[in-house]
Amino acid sequence: MFERFTDRARDVVRRAVDEARAEGRRPVGTEHLLLGVLADDGNLAVRVLADLNVRADDLRAAVARHVARGGVGLGEADAAALREIGIDLAAIVARIEESFGPDALREPPPPPRRWGLRRPSGGPFSPRSKKVLELALREAIRLRHHHIGTEHILLGLLREGRGLAALVLTEAGVDLDDLRRRVETALRAAA
Repeated sequence: MFERFTDRARDVVRRAVDEARAEGRRPVGTEHLLLGVLADDGNLAVRVLADLNVRADDLRAAVARHVARGGVGLGEADAAALREIGIDLAAIVARIEESFGPDALREPPPPPRRWGLRRPSGGPFSPRSKKVLELALREAIRLRHHHIGTEHILLGLLREGRGLAALVLTEAGVDLDDLRRRVETALRAAA
């Protein structure tokens, strides 16, 4: 599938892998793919987000906040709902980190490779991010494009709609369906 990716889309995937490694070798999640898309200021996806007054730096900061909270992917609305029933998520995270260390909720690094064997985890991508890449291919096919670009990766993130990437976009006030329409409109205008 990666042979259909443009150079920019390949860079997005490479950057996503680098982002995940920088966080402690956790699998590449949807948030890493979003950060990879945002890293290239010149791509169509970033321009469409800028038209919505959504800054890449703000999304990057939102991802960092979620990851710092343990990367559980719960938003403020989720935390508020838990507080309503007497569960203080921040207090639970703090107690776990107090007992087990500051990175206790982070996924452990993969075991070291031995004798050149691949680890059985299925690669560096989470199931959700694999789905996003598959959906990027489907979006390209649906649009009758012979390549997969950064805009298709963003469309895949929007279509998947349930990962941390979708959460931070929604928290930034982005309507995912509206963003999808805007990306498709921009694609038609660029053709």
